[in-house]
Amino acid sequence: MHYQVQPFSDLTNQSVYEMLQLRSEVFVVEQTCIYQDMDNQDLQALHVLGIENERIRAYARILTQSKLTGEVSIGRVIVAPSLRGTGEGHRLMTYCMTYVQQHFNNPCVRISAQSHLVEFYAAHGFTSTGNHYLEDGIPHCEMLYTP
Repeated sequence: MHYQVQPFSDLTNQSVYEMLQLRSEVFVVEQTCIYQDMDNQDLQALHVLGIENERIRAYARILTQSKLTGEVSIGRVIVAPSLRGTGEGHRLMTYCMTYVQQHFNNPCVRISAQSHLVEFYAAHGFTSTGNHYLEDGIPHCEMLYTP
């Protein structure tokens, strides 16, 4: 697996299709959650693509528009179902965090974590802010990484 980061304007049609297909496969079909995945944030996001055998098999997006707080956000973190349990999710988050720290002057990173993944994100230095909520019917926890 190799990773690359691209703004939306640099993505190919094939990459956009594969990215949306993977997100739909897991977040909509597998998690049986009907929600509007295309939320107008993809156009401004940086897209982290994990490519294996010329296919997107892991993905995350980095949102950088929080200029006021100096924070960035990482979301839509996903690996293909066949890669679960292989450590690829941790490799993806490590890549994302390294990229953010190197390219955005070591900012705070705020995420909206599905509650069952709090320990996963804690392993990457995130702590719960104590803000728990339902997002699209799924329990979430706001988490913050502070350098």
